[in-house]
Amino acid sequence: MGTARPAIAEPERYERIYVWQWPIRLFHWTAVATLMTLFATGLLIANPSLTASGEPFDVFVHGRVRQVHFISGFVFAVAYVWRAVWFFLGNRFARSGFPFFWRRRWWLDLAQQAWDYLRFDFGTPHLGHNSLGGLSYTLFVIGLGFVQLVTGFALFAESDPGSVLDTLFGWAIPLLGGSARTHMWHHLAAWGFAIFAILHIYIVMLDARQYRNGLLISMITGFKFRRARKREGDTDEVRKS
Repeated sequence: MGTARPAIAEPERYERIYVWQWPIRLFHWTAVATLMTLFATGLLIANPSLTASGEPFDVFVHGRVRQVHFISGFVFAVAYVWRAVWFFLGNRFARSGFPFFWRRRWWLDLAQQAWDYLRFDFGTPHLGHNSLGGLSYTLFVIGLGFVQLVTGFALFAESDPGSVLDTLFGWAIPLLGGSARTHMWHHLAAWGFAIFAILHIYIVMLDARQYRNGLLISMITGFKFRRARKREGDTDEVRKS
């Protein structure tokens, strides 16, 4: 009798899913660029350490730093509104993970995801944001972004009392206890973004290593991968894409 041949393992089949539409990706990288610029210039504004030879009206170093800071703030504001609009106009992934507090399923997913991370058991990957990721993005990007925009525009409008920006955002300064305290909250919120960025990069790198589903490249291409569901009539041959 001949020796039985060992069974050949069926190759893994994956399907490519379009997750992040281009407006979402545009917001992401615009936010990255502007927030990095805002943080760097904000540190220089809070602690002017650059020096230049010559008269101030000729070199204008810190004036340029403030200009870059303000321009970046306006660009971030446009991107912020853009993302808010695309929350409603985008596909289902544009709303994934958002804290729908009134939905039982969101709470269950939040508890499961938190428990999985505590055990270093990453469970089933989500194509979009899971509830824990959605909550962190809402608190940090949306929440801190709102604080930064309101306090930033309020401080910017101090030099132009009665302007449109002063009318829209000037109320924040007396509410927070004056200009100095508004600067303090603006500065603290900036450090909140820095902490979030560190945690965000760590979690993304960790998830990318665990899931191997194209997580890192997805914010460039828009596509992620998942194991293909077996369909009726499938054979052992790999389907051609």
